[in-house]
Amino acid sequence: MSEDLLIIPQPIRPNGASPTTSRQARTTPSVPFENVLAKEVGSDGVRFSKHAAQRMQSRGIQFGAGEIGRLNQAVQLAETRGCRDSLVLIDNTALVVSVKDSTVVTVANKEQLQGNLFTNIDSAIIA
Repeated sequence: MSEDLLIIPQPIRPNGASPTTSRQARTTPSVPFENVLAKEVGSDGVRFSKHAAQRMQSRGIQFGAGEIGRLNQAVQLAETRGCRDSLVLIDNTALVVSVKDSTVVTVANKEQLQGNLFTNIDSAIIA
């Protein structure tokens, strides 16, 4: 009744991985992490949130390659200056952009700009 139970802990390994393969994978990756992250996140410039895409569609706002290029340059400038949330003005369109995430949060055209108040921004860029 007073027998002591001896438990020897064993390391938990991922399915199908032996100790040598997991150690090798950690020390010599075949693809740099930055490349994997860029592929997964999509580093092709600014993205549009679902809300911003819906606003653009409902308000008939379309951007060509030139406008997207100007937007990307504006966001890069804001990032170099340490901005977090910026109002970017492109022609007759205003975009609120999360600089950290490189994501357009919302979009307003000329009609919605009249009498509109933009809050929670720390910078404005005319692109």
